Amino acid sequence: MSNTPIELKGSSFTLSVVHLHDARPEVIRQALEDKVAQAPAFFRHAPVVVNVSNLEEFTQWRAIQQAIMSVGLRIVGVSGCKNPQFKAAIDQSGLPLLTEGKEKIARAMPVEQPKPAEPEPIVSPITKTRMIDTPVRSGQRIYAPNCDLIVTSHVSAGAELIADGNIHVYGMMRGRVLAGAGGDREAQVFCTHLAAELVSIAGEYWLSDQIPAEFYGKAARMRLGDGALTIQPLN
Repeated sequence: MSNTPIELKGSSFTLSVVHLHDARPEVIRQALEDKVAQAPAFFRHAPVVVNVSNLEEFTQWRAIQQAIMSVGLRIVGVSGCKNPQFKAAIDQSGLPLLTEGKEKIARAMPVEQPKPAEPEPIVSPITKTRMIDTPVRSGQRIYAPNCDLIVTSHVSAGAELIADGNIHVYGMMRGRVLAGAGGDREAQVFCTHLAAELVSIAGEYWLSDQIPAEFYGKAARMRLGDGALTIQPLN
């Protein structure tokens, strides 16, 4: 056991990015309320990054910050800020100014200043599979790092499945399902009964109302195509 009271380690997290296209706090609040209402369990107290790259002029950051927090979201940083006054206001609010990298987990915008090309991050090889033979209950979160995840039973609403590889569910698939969590855009989701609150692959996601109606409740296979989620019958 280490004798030091703290230890700093690098890590990565899957975060949603709220891209603002309107500076009016009330408009932002209403739009976020509508989005949160689609999947309240997923968005409640969710950490988010706010991208302000489309707000060209300095605006009242405090009012915008309060509008976002009023719907229950937790701002962990702000990206895409170019205006010096805007940057100063964000800094005074106690939030970090972030520089987003290439589009990966959070579907980020390009960075503000051009930088030398960086090599693509190395995706850890999938070397094993995590198997779950019992029902996944509401409130449970199961993570399969650097491997596929197979669930041979039902997944309840309010549960969460996360895998760096593929996810297979051989039962009713409710809850939230996030494949390719480490950035693997080749990951896929397979299920025998699609009824999820949210399905995500490498940060691209559908809420329940975005799942094509003809596939809801059916056996389906989901993957990325041209940068967006696609779906087909599971034959």
